[in-house]
Amino acid sequence: MPDEAFEHLVRTYHAPLYRFALSMARNVADANDLTQQTFFVWATKGHTLRDAAKVKTWLFTTLYREFLRTRRQQQRTASFEDLPDGEQEPTEAESNVVNRLDAPLIMAALQEIPPLHREPLTLFYLENLSYLEIAGILDVPVGTVMSRLSRAKIQLRGVLARKASEPKIIEFPKQGTGP
Repeated sequence: MPDEAFEHLVRTYHAPLYRFALSMARNVADANDLTQQTFFVWATKGHTLRDAAKVKTWLFTTLYREFLRTRRQQQRTASFEDLPDGEQEPTEAESNVVNRLDAPLIMAALQEIPPLHREPLTLFYLENLSYLEIAGILDVPVGTVMSRLSRAKIQLRGVLARKASEPKIIEFPKQGTGP
């Protein structure tokens, strides 16, 4: 029976957790690792959750904390190796994964917003979490969540306006000399 419950949990929350991980990590492999690590932590520590109604919040909080933990480790490693510290740009293949989501233009624009504002926006609009749940996940006051959401919406509107004004390039298939 516990295996069935775990499988149901994975089926229910894998896609939203992965989208959140991808919005933060901006890298398919890292998003997969974060999602897998979140379910591993649930498998080992999930039994300690007292209120079953808070499973979703617990999973998102765990994923966010894992993201912060891995980011700190990467920064330590980068500074130790004297490498430049910065966010990695997504490759074309990674961008294609994001573009296949429900709203390709929004998702592309969302990636241009700094993580500080992108994270609450993703949790609110894509994962339908409340201000209070987001505050718990990000470990900030509710007022901070509201402020960051407001700023994120302004930034998103600006990015979308800029993208809308960019010229569209239409690629036509090449004419073949086939039969």
